[in-house]
Amino acid sequence: MILVINALPDADHLAALRTRIGMLEWRDGRETAGAVAREVKRNLQAAMNTAAGRRMQDELAPIIAENAVVKAAAQPRRFSPLMISKTGVDGRYGAHVDNALMGKGVQRLRTDLSFTLFLTPPSEYDGGELVIHAAGMTQDLKGEAGYLVLYPSASIHEVKPVTRGERIVCVGWIESLLADQAQREMLFDLENLRTALRKTLPSQSAELLTLDKTIANLLRMWASV
Repeated sequence: MILVINALPDADHLAALRTRIGMLEWRDGRETAGAVAREVKRNLQAAMNTAAGRRMQDELAPIIAENAVVKAAAQPRRFSPLMISKTGVDGRYGAHVDNALMGKGVQRLRTDLSFTLFLTPPSEYDGGELVIHAAGMTQDLKGEAGYLVLYPSASIHEVKPVTRGERIVCVGWIESLLADQAQREMLFDLENLRTALRKTLPSQSAELLTLDKTIANLLRMWASV
């Protein structure tokens, strides 16, 4: 399941973020890549341990974590620290698969889902499409600023070379309560059905109560906490 979510619709907020992005310090993106991905990664990563980096982390993390669609689709257990990536002309990130496990110690998590939050509008750069290779299909995505792409970490994906301008995005990973993708999709469908029915049925209707029970019981069966 690949979703495109309007996570930051406020234009003023996006403009303020762009100003704060200008205060970030940058380093070679290969420093944060695994051994295989390092060979195909050509971009810059923001230093998130600076004051400007920590401010971006503190500002963006709750926006992503509390997004209703992200919560329904991912059933998050934990989020990775965020990364801010900048890709200029001739920069790219070749085909790769994200590490199955990230972090150390108590911060170690299983990467079930990856996300890319676009922070620059597509009019400001050429190329730089996020390409996701799923079973039987390939999808090219170049989101508007403020849009987030949520996709399975197990998929092969890449960022095409940038030929003009700069592409700036926020990326991260989610460990879900449900390791099984099919289970996540089933619960997401049921959550969407519940949202639709709430517009037409009273909250104590037999239909909604049955749906509430089914969603809760499936979570009890499948969730790993």
